[in-house]
Parts: sequence; C-alpha cells; structure tokens
Amino acid sequence: MDITTGRPVTMAPRGMVACPHALASQAGADALRAGGSAVDAAIAAGAVLAVVYPHMTGVGGDAFWLIHDAKTGAVRFLDGGGRAAASASASWFTGRGHDTIPLRGILPATLTTPGAPSSWAEAHRAYGRLPFARDLEAAIGYARDGYPVTERLAGFIALAAADLAKHPHSAALFLPEGRVPRAGAKLTNPGLARTLEALAHGGRDGFYGGPVAQALARHSTAEGGFFDAADLAAQTAFWGEPLRGTYRDVTIFETPAPTQGFTVLEMLNLLEPFELHRRDRLGPDHAHLMVQAKQIAYHDRDRYLADPRFADVPMERLVSKAYADERRALIDPARALPWDRVPSYGSLSGDTVFVAAVDAEGNAAALINSLYGVFGSAVVAGDTGVLLQNRSAYFSLDPAHPNCVAPGKTPLHTLIASIAFRQGRLWGVVGCMGADGQPQIHAQTYVSMIDHGLDIQQAVESPRWLSGRFGLGESRDTLHVESRFPAATIDELERRGHLVDRWGPWNELAGHAHGITIDPYSGIRMGGSDPRSDGAAIGC
Repeated sequence: MDITTGRPVTMAPRGMVACPHALASQAGADALRAGGSAVDAAIAAGAVLAVVYPHMTGVGGDAFWLIHDAKTGAVRFLDGGGRAAASASASWFTGRGHDTIPLRGILPATLTTPGAPSSWAEAHRAYGRLPFARDLEAAIGYARDGYPVTERLAGFIALAAADLAKHPHSAALFLPEGRVPRAGAKLTNPGLARTLEALAHGGRDGFYGGPVAQALARHSTAEGGFFDAADLAAQTAFWGEPLRGTYRDVTIFETPAPTQGFTVLEMLNLLEPFELHRRDRLGPDHAHLMVQAKQIAYHDRDRYLADPRFADVPMERLVSKAYADERRALIDPARALPWDRVPSYGSLSGDTVFVAAVDAEGNAAALINSLYGVFGSAVVAGDTGVLLQNRSAYFSLDPAHPNCVAPGKTPLHTLIASIAFRQGRLWGVVGCMGADGQPQIHAQTYVSMIDHGLDIQQAVESPRWLSGRFGLGESRDTLHVESRFPAATIDELERRGHLVDRWGPWNELAGHAHGITIDPYSGIRMGGSDPRSDGAAIGC
C-alpha cells in the first residue's frame, strides 16, 4: 500500500505509549490515565494487539521484556519464551525425512508452548498497579464485540489465505464466508475473548491450567501435535540480567540470549570508530559500513546463540569493545564483504509487535511479542481462539548445533527490545518488528538519533535498508533499499559490490519501528510510530 507521512513527533508531559496499532496505543494510554504503571500500559496495548493485529502477534506466541524501575534505577529482563514439549526431539523430524522443522501447521504450532501470557502475568505481579483484569479489559471487548479490519490486515489475510483455509477454526475467524474481508469490515473472536477472560481472572493459571489449557492440549493431541497439559503447566516466565553496552555517550540495554540482542551492541561497537556522525546520513558510507557490521555480528549469532540454560553462549565477550576490535579488521571501506567469507543465515520474513511505554514516574517497559511468521503456524487451537506460533521453526535439527531442539528448550529468538540512558537518566525505549531485520533497524534508529540528532519520529520514518533475504529465491546478501535514499547513494552501493534490490519509497517489509524518548531538561515524553504500520504514539 502507498504510504505518506509528515507527522510530527508526539509530545506529552506525563506518559506515552507507542506501538503498531492506534487502538492498542489508546488502550495503553487509557491504562496510564487510570493510574496504571508502564507495565500495565504495555500489557493493555499488547493484549489489544493480540486481538486486532493477529497477523503479527497473539497470546499463542512468545514475549520478552526490558523493564526500568525508576525508584531503583535498575533494568530487568523478563524471559517469556515458549519451551519445547517433553516429547520434542530432532530425531522425530529427521526420522520422518525432515531436514528442517516445517514452517506451518500443527508441528511447529505445538512443538513449543505459548510463552507470552506467563510473561504478562509475571510482569504484572512485579510492577502492575491496576488489576490484571483491567489491563485486559479493552482486548476482551474488541475480541467479543468486534474490531476493524485495516487495509494492512486485509492484505496480510489475502497473503496467508491458502494456509489459513487449511484449518477450519482459522478460516472461520479470518476468512468469513470463505472470503478475505475488506478493509473497514469487522471481525470478532469470541473464543479469544473467553480465553482472555480466563487469563484476566485466573492469572497465569487461567491460561496454563483449567479449561483453556485442557482445550489447547486436546487440540494438540487430536491433530497429532506435541505439547500436552503437562507441558503447558510447566511454562513459566523468569527474570534475568539484560545486556549492557555503550555507543558514544549513550548506554544501551538489550535483551540477552536466547534473543539476538547482542548483535545490536556488537554492530555499534564495530561502527563506533568510523565516526558516523561525521558522515552523510543518507550517503553510501553509512549503509556500506553498517551492512558489514551486521554481517559479522550475524555470523557470530549463528555460531553461538541458543538457550543459555542448554548452551554456553559467550555474551560478555561478544558485546565487548575488545572483541569488536578483533573483528573490525574484516570491514572493507571500499568493497562489500563477500557473503561466503563471513556467512550468516536466517530470514527477514516474520511478524512481531513492539510496545514502548513510559509512565509519569519515569518507569519504562519495552515489550516485544510475536508469533514469528505471518499468522504464525496458521493454526487456531479449536474454540480457544488462540492462534499458535511457529517460533519452533527456528530450532536446528543438527545435534551438534547449540540451537538444536531438545525438551524444555527455547529456540534462538529474533525478538529483541532495548532501553537507553544518557547521563545516567532514562532517554529512550526503542524496538521494532522484522525477524532478522530487528538488529539492523535498532542500529539505524539509534545512529539516526545519536549521531545525527533526529527525533524519534524522524528516526523511525527515515529511509531504511535491510540486508538479507526474504525467501528462498533471493541471495542471502541482498541489500534491499528504499528509494528515498538518494539515487547516487544506491548507485554507489551497487558499485561497491552490494547486490541491491531497489524498493519503492516506502516498503512495509522494511519493518515497523516505534519508540519513546525523554527530553533531559523538561522531562517531556516524545513518541514516534512507524508509518509503515497502523500505529500511533499516544500520550497523556
């Protein structure tokens, strides 16, 4: 769809929420006005997104959080990654002729359990001020009474229609009367409304126990899936330490393993000596150097990243300045780094939503929630209304690889979130969608703000590039570039050896980025929302 913008940064004195759907941002801002915390606002927004943005997120997916406590100054990491069922094994797939885990259907849908609801409940237990049921109220209403089909949602339903049509419960929800709904139509999900009500009143146990868990397990068993009631009961979210790095005068926290957050810090460490603030923001050097930094960091990701409870992931070394000094020798200022010299894998295709929230006291929540692929596995679990994720497709089937599937293990995750500080004070909350694109978008957004002084709205709507492939037919080192970059820049990137895919001026495949910054003198909250999405930044 055509995209135009020109919107200014959103400003508010007390609180702010930014995410990829305006109704979700509104629900989060309403929670702040009702006296809720940043975490209450993030849950309210995330839950609405699970209803109105079903192609990108859901309660059947996973979630990771960074939460800043203004009183203590701490930044905490909350892991809501789903775990592999007790019956999971690589041999199950290889013995049936699979080289990889399927991307769609009941197998990836049930190989790991949904992790997001446990993280919502745990974040609320620690930092919520409103009743949990109040946080889920708007989402329940939209699921029960109906939500609007945006042009973007209609387009994604059309894109996934063949996969959705294979599953009766999915087709009933998203292809009413066997047709793709038009933009402006209204859809409902009464089963999801009941599931959210069970979660609202029973907390974590309302989803992972009782009738909801029984229905999820029954659907898995009936369709030949993996998880059962015991696997669901075992799913919990847990706290950990975030990663910390610096870029110029800014301290940036990122989510640790099993997420790829370290790649952002490694990229920025590699780039810092090149003094990007002295170079043209839309000139060829920026993208040329950043693409090579991405390639090196992703090569490390593919070698080391896995669930740290099952593998030794050398996070401290990977985010150190000394390690970047070693690896920087690979960067060539004149020519593109050949992919086969420093290979990296993965895919730019994927869904995800990011929610940024800051409250009046200066607490902040960065929530990333996803199903992985568009509409996840495309499987709705019976009358629960829950669309199940396909994140388990990221597992390896190689027994020697640290990311090989195993019972109780969380797969390598592309999901990342960030919180940044300047002069010891909260300065920014930034995140995005985009699978392998996420670290690239984090880095481009931070460089735009830190090196070139853009505000958060200007940064998220700046011309964007992504390096990698979206499908099997593309080269792994394709550089996709929006045409709002100067033609001379794109031509020069091509001359330097980059395999360029020339996009139009705006492309939703470039990802949705959202964020909040805080003015260090006035404390005014400034929100930015990506015009490539249906989002908004809404303050109070």
